[in-house]
Amino acid sequence: MENWSLVSICVLFGLTARWAVSLNSYSGAGKPPMFGDYEAQRHWQEVTYNLPVHEWYFNTTDNNLNYWGLDYPPLTAYHSLLCAHVAKLINPDWVELHASRGHESYGHKLFMRATVLVADLLIYIPAVVLYSFYLSEGSNKKKVCTVLCILLYPGLILIDYGHFQYNSISLGLALWGVVVLGLGWDVLGSLAFVLSLNYKQMELYHSLPFFCYLLGKCFKQGLAGRGLFLLVKIAVTVLVTFALCWLPFLSDPGQILQVVHRLFPVGRGLFEDKVANTWCSLNVLIKIKTILSTDTQLYISLTTTLLAILPSSIKLLMKPTLWQFKLALVNSSLAFFLFSFQVHEKSILLPAFMLPLFLKDGLLVPYVVTSLAFLFFSIYLLSALEHCSEDKLRLGPYRRLLICMPRMDLGRVTKWKFYFSITAMAGLSFMSVALAPPAQLPDLFPLLVSVFSYLHFLGLLLYFNIVQIAEPPQSVRKNQKKSN
Repeated sequence: MENWSLVSICVLFGLTARWAVSLNSYSGAGKPPMFGDYEAQRHWQEVTYNLPVHEWYFNTTDNNLNYWGLDYPPLTAYHSLLCAHVAKLINPDWVELHASRGHESYGHKLFMRATVLVADLLIYIPAVVLYSFYLSEGSNKKKVCTVLCILLYPGLILIDYGHFQYNSISLGLALWGVVVLGLGWDVLGSLAFVLSLNYKQMELYHSLPFFCYLLGKCFKQGLAGRGLFLLVKIAVTVLVTFALCWLPFLSDPGQILQVVHRLFPVGRGLFEDKVANTWCSLNVLIKIKTILSTDTQLYISLTTTLLAILPSSIKLLMKPTLWQFKLALVNSSLAFFLFSFQVHEKSILLPAFMLPLFLKDGLLVPYVVTSLAFLFFSIYLLSALEHCSEDKLRLGPYRRLLICMPRMDLGRVTKWKFYFSITAMAGLSFMSVALAPPAQLPDLFPLLVSVFSYLHFLGLLLYFNIVQIAEPPQSVRKNQKKSN
């Protein structure tokens, strides 16, 4: 009972942080003609409420796709429609066709912020609590601390409540998938993930681990018996869920193709803005977008992404345990972010240093406060810096890789790397705010942030792949045997 009282306090703390951030500015506030992501979400409510379904993804006289045209899967559109019906009851002006474009008011801001909060309460926060208590290791005190630290993660709060998005819905549904799979409910896990994928296409980052984990379990149970029955149940669940989500578009192949075209804008090129992935960082030295055709860029990114995901996926397929599954989710999402085509900076929420975006949205103070709070609680409550030994960080495989190097205390090296990263992060943040870049290099600071972050993400991809492919520690193997 005491634990759940502490969890309630953590949830209230997380909600308070969210609402405090929501009092600040948002993407595109007072900046015509496009206004920003806040207006995009409002405009989708306007479109879905006033236009028939077959016009939602098409360019028409009433739906100019150049003005925040829908580019997310059907569940996002249905969610926009649901919010629009509520908005219509409160104030019809908020969703009036054409006339509501660029609408900004205190009442509407309150409504839009509330829609994000409700989504968190219904989907994301319950998944976080259940995951922390049923699928994470440690004492009950540590599990409560895990709930608090996850709920205070600044990246998600600042993007959803500052920049303005609904990432908590897709991430929450995916996390529900992880939770129920961890509890042994494979069909429900498949359902939850398909819903997540049909809300935001960037959940493709997690798709291969879900596929390999479930297929590996079917192989393990034997495709001549129980495994085949499980495979059929999962396949039927996936197909039926997809069919129901896409039902209004299935009568016309042209509708399906147009939705897919909107979801995957290949024509926009390999990357946009200063994203902390391989292609943006490499572009500093080699102008990839200039010397390679769009098709070539697409093939190269597809090939490198698959190669980066392959070791983790094969390991998971051969050994479909929950521990392997969670590591594969990290490795797959990092690989997609670092190597795939047309990556958005917000996609790093799936595996985050997004300072340039927050400065653009006027969210400097929330960025600083939430980042410091997250850092403090992670170190103080979860004792992050007290677990920097080689054994606890599972750095044994690195020791074998560095056999020709001088003997070093890898735990101590990791701790000093952490201090360096925090110092550099603070320095880059200060320079981005206080200093003017050279006239000949106007994008210097965003580029430095991007490359600095990229090196971290690349290092994490290497680390988690090595940890996953190596044998887990004895304690993890014992827990796996108990769960199996």
